[in-house]
Amino acid sequence: MNELESLKIYQYYVDLIFYTYNITLKFPPYERFSLVNDIKKVTNLGLECIIDAQKEFNNSKRIEYLNKNDSKLKMLKVLIRVAYKNKYISSQNYGAWSRKIAKVSNLASAWLKKCLKQ
Repeated sequence: MNELESLKIYQYYVDLIFYTYNITLKFPPYERFSLVNDIKKVTNLGLECIIDAQKEFNNSKRIEYLNKNDSKLKMLKVLIRVAYKNKYISSQNYGAWSRKIAKVSNLASAWLKKCLKQ
């Protein structure tokens, strides 16, 4: 697990998960079993894609996992936009959350480009 924890993208993604779990505590109770559940599920599946990509030796499979992670991040952006539009989070929370997602997305894109060159 040490090699995984040394990955920058893994560190940022874990930070994103901690932020996600903290910020979803602000959501109203009736959203905890729908929108919050969807947000947490998509976030956790994205981390699973990062872990699978790190463990994969086949470059084409690694690219597949990174593409899957990218789709999870795009879905997460949509879900947090829904939360913002419904006023479950403030504009500051929305901005911070979006920046965290963008940082992870940029790191994943760089990793994907590196895989495509090989």
